[in-house]
Amino acid sequence: MLNLNGITVRLGGRTILDRASAALPPRSRVGLIGRNGAGKSTLMKVMIGQLDPDEGSCDMPRDTRLGYIAQEAPSGTATPFDTVLAADKERAELMAEAEHTEDPDRLGHIYERLNAIDAYTAPARAARILVGLGFDEEMQGRPLDSYSGGWKMRVALAALLFSNPELLLLDEPSNHLDLEATLWLENFLKSYRGTVVVISHERDLLNNVVDYILHLEGGKVTLYPGGYDAFERQRAERLAQQEAARAKQQAEREKLQDYVARNSARASTAKQAQSRAKALAKMQPIAAAIEDPTLHFGFPSPPELRPPLITMDMAAVGYDETPILRRVNLRIDPDDRLALLGRNGNGKTTLARLIAAQLKPMEGAMNASAKMNVGYFTQYQVEELDVTDTPLEHMSRVMKGATPAAVRAQLGRFGFSGERATQKVGSMSGGERARLALALITRDAPHLLILDEPTNHLDVDSREALVQALNEYSGAVVIVSHDRHMIELVADRLVLVDNGTAQPFDGSLEDYTDIILRKADGNGGGGDAPKADRKAEKRNAAEWREKQKAAKNAVSKAEKEMATLNAERSRIDKALFDPKSATGAEAKMTMTELMVKRADLEKKLEAAEESWMEASAALEEL
Repeated sequence: MLNLNGITVRLGGRTILDRASAALPPRSRVGLIGRNGAGKSTLMKVMIGQLDPDEGSCDMPRDTRLGYIAQEAPSGTATPFDTVLAADKERAELMAEAEHTEDPDRLGHIYERLNAIDAYTAPARAARILVGLGFDEEMQGRPLDSYSGGWKMRVALAALLFSNPELLLLDEPSNHLDLEATLWLENFLKSYRGTVVVISHERDLLNNVVDYILHLEGGKVTLYPGGYDAFERQRAERLAQQEAARAKQQAEREKLQDYVARNSARASTAKQAQSRAKALAKMQPIAAAIEDPTLHFGFPSPPELRPPLITMDMAAVGYDETPILRRVNLRIDPDDRLALLGRNGNGKTTLARLIAAQLKPMEGAMNASAKMNVGYFTQYQVEELDVTDTPLEHMSRVMKGATPAAVRAQLGRFGFSGERATQKVGSMSGGERARLALALITRDAPHLLILDEPTNHLDVDSREALVQALNEYSGAVVIVSHDRHMIELVADRLVLVDNGTAQPFDGSLEDYTDIILRKADGNGGGGDAPKADRKAEKRNAAEWREKQKAAKNAVSKAEKEMATLNAERSRIDKALFDPKSATGAEAKMTMTELMVKRADLEKKLEAAEESWMEASAALEEL
């Protein structure tokens, strides 16, 4: 269906794609993956003919109907429903011609073709797609200009899916979707009859939808059968084989080098040495199988606060004196992990803003710890970064009075060390900008992190690093995300924002997923891991966090005890050395009493040091 033949693309003097070749099977569903900046969108632009490669070609059958979402979202006074219907251009043209033609033969041909393309069920199909992507009947009839950019992009996606191209190309289609719409899209794509190429960093989508992974790395592409989990296993095996081959070749190289060095000067072996030297020169080195180190996120640990951090009692919140949510009862403790569920527009972000104290309750009560520091991440913060500044300049502004070392240390927690700290934001990828925004909001070690769609633009490795960092973080977390993998591994409590209020969801994320799929009249399907395994993963993550918290507390307690004992020992040593300078209890003690007291302190200090070492070892193990 689609063949990539030695495609090379150079942009700005840099080689993005380097003789990339792959043959995609007909009617396959392919996940195009790679680290941020690897060139995935560039390769897709080559596929749609928007970018001509410097070398090579992209071949597909002639007259293949190809579908791709344009960069600009649709706008104007047309409705989402009319916009989607108009996406089937052949149907629209035939319907218009049927109204005006007077030639009975031509009219017969038109009706024949309209029947062939199932034109009369088109309105129902268009409505089903729009409903799946979150547009109820009333929303389908509103003008496009009444919607935000994210909702307009949903209309563009609906129009693309309705046009039913033979080759469907999707670049991060779930970025503008909530969890419910993402689940619907997965079901739609699983039954799609054409060839699909989707750029995605959603582990669940890649596991549930695609049957091949096209991995882009170092300008090359490699096709793997199966979903993302299968890709990870195969790639690990391939890298292990590559490393073994490299080690074997290195041993052979050293053996040849040793022979040449020992025998070149001897007349009897000079020819053999020369022959081996030629073999050594022709030996193509096998690259070391070293993967890019997974990006490390490091959230600074906040000082402890007594629970609760926040309590809400029958709170109402909204805008312009119009409540969006009412009767909200919620408590957040220092070690809570909450995920807010519900369709976009139901009030998840409104509730997040109330928790962050950006909105005040219109009714009821909300109490928050006076000492609590909140870090609130949104996509707007990413978009508002000054593109002419560097990460170092951004961080220096918000950390006024901090030493350069402290500023650099905070940037280093999020991968901006060395020269990366001085690159212009304008030259950074979306994922890098998201990391910078996270670094900025956590500079003061917040007690509560509120993350509204933090994974948009992050690649799979970066998302995994973020999950790990959140599980290591000792503060409270509130997440709004359509990334099920993140919710499952991080959240301990689910809150459903629906019907004008927010209520605890009594069930797991799998239960919620099943409800959504039943509502959409889909059979639904999970990933490769059974439900029991996912629940066990979630339980293990929670237990691990508890163990880590206990170990940190034990280390802190031992350190405080050691500091107290050392200070007391110093006072006794001072009294023993210079009795006249003694103050407090030590001034009233005899030399013998001071010596006995010091010996007792030494035993206690030794025990405290042993406790500290045990707790530190346990923490390091975790």
